[in-house]
Amino acid sequence: MSNTVSVIDVRTIAPYERHAQIFGRLDALGAGESLQIVNDHDPVPLRMQLEGRAPGQFQWAYLEAGPRQWQIEITKLASKTQAAAEAEDSCCSGGACCG
Repeated sequence: MSNTVSVIDVRTIAPYERHAQIFGRLDALGAGESLQIVNDHDPVPLRMQLEGRAPGQFQWAYLEAGPRQWQIEITKLASKTQAAAEAEDSCCSGGACCG
């Protein structure tokens, strides 16, 4: 898993474009990658929309919680099937390459 983080300051984006841009960036993330969002309010509606759209696929963490600025890190989690595939591809999962 990677730990790549990108940042988007949504205060500079027109309100009607914000969620579309955020979801586009989230969709492009690989497992373990994160998007940090900087906003002027707590983006609870975004979180609810994300959970409805992709339940259990992202982790949400507040890095800063107001009163003037909120910064949230959203990390894409590995799916169960992806985690299983990665385990099968690891060297020692089958023992063939280990001693």
